Amino acid sequence: MPETLWVLLAGVVAGGLNAVGGGGTFVALPALVAAGVSPVTANASTTIALVPGAVAGAWVYRRELAPAGGVSTRALTGVSVLGGGLGAGLLLALPAASFDAAVPWLLAFATVLLAVGRRVASAVGAALDRPVGMGPRSVLAAQFVLAVYGGYFGGAVGIMMLALWGIGLGLDAAAGNPMRIVQVGAIYLSASALFLAASDALDAPLLLGALLTGALAGGYGGAHLARRIPSRVLRGIVLTTAATMTVLYFLRG
Repeated sequence: MPETLWVLLAGVVAGGLNAVGGGGTFVALPALVAAGVSPVTANASTTIALVPGAVAGAWVYRRELAPAGGVSTRALTGVSVLGGGLGAGLLLALPAASFDAAVPWLLAFATVLLAVGRRVASAVGAALDRPVGMGPRSVLAAQFVLAVYGGYFGGAVGIMMLALWGIGLGLDAAAGNPMRIVQVGAIYLSASALFLAASDALDAPLLLGALLTGALAGGYGGAHLARRIPSRVLRGIVLTTAATMTVLYFLRG
């Protein structure tokens, strides 16, 4: 019961973090590993458990979605579904050690992009005497790569989306948050379908159920909270989460 309660609380925090700015995987995954679940199975279980929270958050934001860089929500979601499924397949088929070693560097890159990406884009645009931006094809291609990453590992994929859209499309964290939640949900949903069919995630149903219940509550509550947070504060929360998780992951490895 103490382990189950701990996993339940971790799910609440993870769901809330994902709704506000991302990084929930880095709370849920260690909680499952500490409860005795193997890392690969814990990764699959985390993805499955975070789906309802992401869907709940997307429902809260359903009236606030807007196309990203000229790309419709439907097209972006379709790419996310395809990439998420491919990433999940790679997790089940390939050894995770080499990719796991690269995760801290990917997080560090995303954190730097979040912190200075828009200013760098503005400076480059001023130097070139034209704005720096991404066209629809570039947005879809980059989203597919992120979706593969999200299906394979999932950690901070939402943070990386905000970083990409910030530097490539000029979207701030508040404007991009509704679309981020929808796309993370699409990636997790696609990956979860494969994990449920081919992984050992269902071998620990009590822990999975506790994490899922907590993430659902946290995702719904976090989405309502995020809508009331000013853009600057939300950006600060996202940056703090990204920097903290990056440091912790470097220390872990």
